[in-house]
Amino acid sequence: MTNANHNLKPKHDTLFTTPLDKASRFSFDEQVVACFPDMIRRSVPGYGQVLSMLPILARRHCGFRQTNEHGQKVSRIYDLGCSLGGATMALLNEQANGFNSNEVAIKAIDISPAMTKKAKSLLDEHYPKHDIEVITADVCELDFEPCDVIVINLTLQFLPVNSRLKLLQKCYAALAEGGILILTEKTHLNNEQDDAWRVERYYDFKRANGYSELEISGKRTALENVLITDSMEQHHDRLAKAGFERSMTWFTFLNFASIVAFK
Repeated sequence: MTNANHNLKPKHDTLFTTPLDKASRFSFDEQVVACFPDMIRRSVPGYGQVLSMLPILARRHCGFRQTNEHGQKVSRIYDLGCSLGGATMALLNEQANGFNSNEVAIKAIDISPAMTKKAKSLLDEHYPKHDIEVITADVCELDFEPCDVIVINLTLQFLPVNSRLKLLQKCYAALAEGGILILTEKTHLNNEQDDAWRVERYYDFKRANGYSELEISGKRTALENVLITDSMEQHHDRLAKAGFERSMTWFTFLNFASIVAFK
């Protein structure tokens, strides 16, 4: 985790230390909320690096083209699938040249009430002067206001495949000219042999972070048909179909990657 989350004291992730019922599926409920920072830190290679780059990438494309409720010129930023607000906190992290309270208006959205409740508490505590609206909603059902930056951090992979293009089209329509979409996802390779090798190295990463074989297997089973990955080719093709004429992969670490798409 980055310094933006240094005040969080996460519970150790022990969700999959006992065998699960075969019908059990992963859910962003109170149990996951309690250990989410620890889960992310030990399960997502490169997560801290991606968060630490968010304010750096965003500053280059925030043109302060929107207006807040006080009539001041700001850049509106969307954090779609905000979970506990990690991306939002990274954008505001003063130690990483984050945004001041008079520079941005952030809308942080997640479908999980447990996540948004905790996110609002954390953001209110650490960034009380910033214009942050935490919304409990399905990102696929919302209409977006004009904005400069949209962050979709490990979220698209949990949406129905047939909803992904429509969401990206709405993102493109909302972005100002010169704005960006930052999309970070777990991915797969089209070459089965290469993909199998990379997945096994990912499991080695989790083993090195203290996860047992039972935990690795249990989470894999719980995420089946819940988290559905795309290949990098699929991501870039979909972004092009959504209207983005240019997108590039700026970060990869094992089977996780981050893309920036330009309008």
